[in-house]
Amino acid sequence: MRLSCKVAAALLCLGSLLLLYLLAGSAAAPPRPPPAPSALARLAVPPARRQPRLSRSPPRRIPAGVRLVSARKPGEQKHSREPSSLQCMHLAVVACGDRLEETLIMLKSALLFSNRRLCFHIFAEDSLKPEFEKKLKEWPSSYTKKFEYNIYPITFSVGNAQEWKKLFKPCAAQRLFLPVILKDVDSLLYVDTDVLFLRPIDDIWHILTEFNSTQLAAMAPEHEIPKIGWYSRFARHPYYGTTGVNSGVMLMNLTRIRNTQFKNSMIPSGLTWEEMLYPLYQKYKNYITWGDQDLLNIIFYFNPECLYVFPCQWNYRPDHCMYGSNCKGAEEEGVSILHGNRGVYHDDKQPTFKALYEVIRDFPFEDNLFQSLYYPLQSKFLDTVHTLCGRIPQVFLKQIEKTMKKVYENRVIVYLGANHRY
Repeated sequence: MRLSCKVAAALLCLGSLLLLYLLAGSAAAPPRPPPAPSALARLAVPPARRQPRLSRSPPRRIPAGVRLVSARKPGEQKHSREPSSLQCMHLAVVACGDRLEETLIMLKSALLFSNRRLCFHIFAEDSLKPEFEKKLKEWPSSYTKKFEYNIYPITFSVGNAQEWKKLFKPCAAQRLFLPVILKDVDSLLYVDTDVLFLRPIDDIWHILTEFNSTQLAAMAPEHEIPKIGWYSRFARHPYYGTTGVNSGVMLMNLTRIRNTQFKNSMIPSGLTWEEMLYPLYQKYKNYITWGDQDLLNIIFYFNPECLYVFPCQWNYRPDHCMYGSNCKGAEEEGVSILHGNRGVYHDDKQPTFKALYEVIRDFPFEDNLFQSLYYPLQSKFLDTVHTLCGRIPQVFLKQIEKTMKKVYENRVIVYLGANHRY
């Protein structure tokens, strides 16, 4: 009896110890809280539902005759739903006769320095179209990926086509019809074939954002000094301001032009751009000398609130230095856009302009900009110091040197830095 009581007491003690052990263990490890609702929600989504986030939109159809390639810089986010027309800076030019080479050199200068994608709108005679296509395809892929282009026939929607075609220079009047033809383009930069860009088009494109609510085009003055300006001395028709404007470099908000009723000297009420062109030409055709540029001066004489005037360094011509330097903007900042009118790229009257044209023409696309463009340009300028324009080489070199440094930083320093990060 005593033995059985002892055994029972021992078992009772062991059971008590075991119970205490279990209670202590459960207190040391509290129950695990349930996961947060957002985590449960994420865990509840099956993999099949998350898959569409990785899918891509089907490729867009590319219109015939248009070269369309990505212009994204490394690391730039792709906006796949944005139409290519909104990604572009639109550049328009009209080429007829022997202007093929000039036009190609102008397009080349635009590509060398610009940052964003470019859309070229080339209006050309039918005989020049295959030549343009052939030459543009020969450019290296590192540059062809930066632009798309379309080539259009020469067309005039109102009036006598032969009259328009012979107005001033061959086909130059085509620029007047850009708002009518390019209905899907909001804004563009028109330039003559004899223009060279010495800094990114991005910079002049930015001027569009400076327009007020009534402005729809931008040009530079024809001259800086009224007493030696052509319009102020010889014009037999109305013209803008005190010296007129030069249309060789012209920013255009085509949407505003299409939607505006323009004041005019023909009827009391306003006329649309297309309605106005031919009657205006008929009224003033015996009084105009510079063709479509004179017509633009007449239009903005009656509608001055519609014009934004940018400074002379954006349309620098021989007139700004051949009578002595008279473009203060170029003296301070350097020439931004060179306009070699008067045929100065092809004769020896203004060797400074000719030197710039030849250096850009001869520059191999993928060579070093300083070694193959800037230094040869400096050497050529040494032979032009006997001319009035050649005496101010810093005016021509200042902006292009600054631009090439930026290009170097973008293409070399940023590229190397990106490589070192990965």
